[in-house]
Amino acid sequence: MVNVLPAMTKGPRLIAMLCLLARLCLGQAPAPLPATKPATDGKVWGGLIYATEGKAEPLPTGLPKDLNDLTERLGTVFTPFKRFELLGQHTQDIFRQYESWVVPTKELFLKIDSKGPAEGGGMNLDVQFWRGQQVLVKTDVVLRRGSPLMIGGPKWREGRLVFVLHLVQ
Repeated sequence: MVNVLPAMTKGPRLIAMLCLLARLCLGQAPAPLPATKPATDGKVWGGLIYATEGKAEPLPTGLPKDLNDLTERLGTVFTPFKRFELLGQHTQDIFRQYESWVVPTKELFLKIDSKGPAEGGGMNLDVQFWRGQQVLVKTDVVLRRGSPLMIGGPKWREGRLVFVLHLVQ
């Protein structure tokens, strides 16, 4: 058996190592580390919407408060579509040094990397629109409150898929 104590420096490091060794020998788990939350730059809401030419109907409740007019906005941007159905939604923190994923459905989702606050408010983001394992769109955007990003996705059934990304805070 090798004696490691003479090689170690005395003081707090030695005491911590001996305490850990004693806990392991006694079958006790080490004390848990204090929980820390990763730093965030804000929060986004993402929704996957199915657009068709049918009769216009309001989107369901449960959308962020400042998106009450989303049906009208979508109708203006994605003509000739008038009917919009919410297929899935997800609210996600934007992590400062880690990627964030907005996943309203298993098949279509967004990867977001924060580039920090934008001049004049909002967030600088690197956004990737994914379908399964394939990146469909890559772009850098400035996302501001009250001005959602709308990405026209692939044709689907009798209409088109649209991904909406909205800065919540």
